[in-house]
Amino acid sequence: MGHLNVEIKARCGTQDAVRDILKSAGADFRGTDYQTDTYFRTSRGRLKLREGRIENCLVFYEREDRKGPKESRVILFPTEARSPVREILEKACGVLVRVEKEREIYYIRNVKFHLDRVPKLGDFVEIEAIDTDGTVGREKLHEQCRRWLEIFKIDPADLIDRSYADMLSAENA
Repeated sequence: MGHLNVEIKARCGTQDAVRDILKSAGADFRGTDYQTDTYFRTSRGRLKLREGRIENCLVFYEREDRKGPKESRVILFPTEARSPVREILEKACGVLVRVEKEREIYYIRNVKFHLDRVPKLGDFVEIEAIDTDGTVGREKLHEQCRRWLEIFKIDPADLIDRSYADMLSAENA
């Protein structure tokens, strides 16, 4: 079963300030994860396997590439650490790129925040307003993202329109 996310990604040279804002807002810190996202070749959308200590799941999503809040249709399938899923998908689909990152994970109600450090790319903040069951609504999700953009004082020039995988693929091209 899929759900709707409205999300942003931005370069962030002020992770300490964002972290302080999240803590003062009572965010639930879930921990720091060291994740590897393996992106597979697909005919549409994006398919990745996330492997970490905290989060492990197969993710399919479709999202426009544009700066600012963007809608993403997401289907998640929880997996076990070191499951054979990666090997199966590598053989069946082929690998596009692997993204390794250090990620701090925070939640405030239905909004998930990531403070990411990605080798070769830098430091980022992500905001994901999530509606898992259709009760929050598209407008509220957009409003939540816009509100946190303002609270974090994110400069529009720092907004990113692509995934880390797209950024790494372009750098390696």
